Amino acid sequence: MVFKCQEDSFLKEFTSKVVVCAKVKSTDNKSETPDCYEVILEDTILFPEGGGQPCDYGFLNNIPVRQVIRREDKAIHFIDKPLDIGATVKQTINWDRRFDHMQQHSGQHLLSAVLEKDLKITTVSWWLGEEVSYVELDIQQLSGNDIKRTEDVCNEYIREGRNVAVSIYSKDTPEEELAKVRSARDLPADHKGDIRVINIDGIDSNMCCGTHVTNLSQLQVVKLLHTEKSKRKDKILLHFLVGKRVINRLETCIDRERKLTALLNNHSSQHVELVEKLQKNVKTLNKNLQTVLKDLAALEASKLKSLQEQPRYFCMHRKEAEPDFMNSFIKEMGNTEIFLFLSTGDEKGVGNIVLYGNEKAVSELGKIICNLLDGKGAGKGNKFQAKVNKMVNRKEAEKSVSDYFKEN
Repeated sequence: MVFKCQEDSFLKEFTSKVVVCAKVKSTDNKSETPDCYEVILEDTILFPEGGGQPCDYGFLNNIPVRQVIRREDKAIHFIDKPLDIGATVKQTINWDRRFDHMQQHSGQHLLSAVLEKDLKITTVSWWLGEEVSYVELDIQQLSGNDIKRTEDVCNEYIREGRNVAVSIYSKDTPEEELAKVRSARDLPADHKGDIRVINIDGIDSNMCCGTHVTNLSQLQVVKLLHTEKSKRKDKILLHFLVGKRVINRLETCIDRERKLTALLNNHSSQHVELVEKLQKNVKTLNKNLQTVLKDLAALEASKLKSLQEQPRYFCMHRKEAEPDFMNSFIKEMGNTEIFLFLSTGDEKGVGNIVLYGNEKAVSELGKIICNLLDGKGAGKGNKFQAKVNKMVNRKEAEKSVSDYFKEN
């Protein structure tokens, strides 16, 4: 069956009668809520998920449609309240979502056709994401020049305003005629009825169940972003944006550029140069800081060793230091007579700890302190190290050390 949404993808409202309304039990499917109802209408403008395109959202009368799926030649609408069988209901669609999907889907057809026509690259699959979409290509890599050229060709076709039309083929259509149609995938196993083909004038003919624009000019623009390796061997993903998504991304980039200009107090053309300079300065400053902290660790350890009355334990935290600071302190101490509880990092968040001293005390206190600071670590002999998530509990950890040595 070809649904109304596939006959006219620009319909925003439609009325149709209820054929089936059945209550369904709660399932593990996140898209189906407990005590929801499966509704089948005589026809629908709400697209059921398929062909790589997510389903439409909208309303049946005033009842939100949570999901639409296809079963053979039927569209199943999931709603929270029942409808009377035979009742005429008004369907309304979330148009912003629908038109976005139309732009991305028609854009994918155009992109795949250009890649195959100009570069002999086959599209294996595609994904329509909430923010960015991609095509999976049967190739190991794609050069920057090929990406730029493909984007330019796609946008030239959009400027030409090539028509996009739908052809319907019956199940009796000769196979040799259908063989002329490009398709990224076979028909679903449960497909019934006519076969729908999307034709981009002079560019492409492709079997598809999705909703599409009627003219490439409605795509506005295509922007190819980047490639990455696919999970499947010898294939890559090419990420892209179409239409309003390009405008939204541009608005985000302009807003970010404006904020960076104010923060960096320079022209946007100098952002990269200044940030690289700042990164280099920060790296140099941090290296110098760690050198100073190592010297400080040696000094603090020397002061501790010089005390006439040696304490049984010693606790110290340095928020600005790295783990090397603690290792330098321990190296300078050179013995395990004083139990050490050393820590670095955010005073209220993530950090690192080292326990050093008597092997029995290290083993027993390591478990207690890791539990208090929500940490995970390991110990061997007279040393225990861990990364912790709740440095905010450090005072409690220090108290546990104090209590331990009062009892032992």
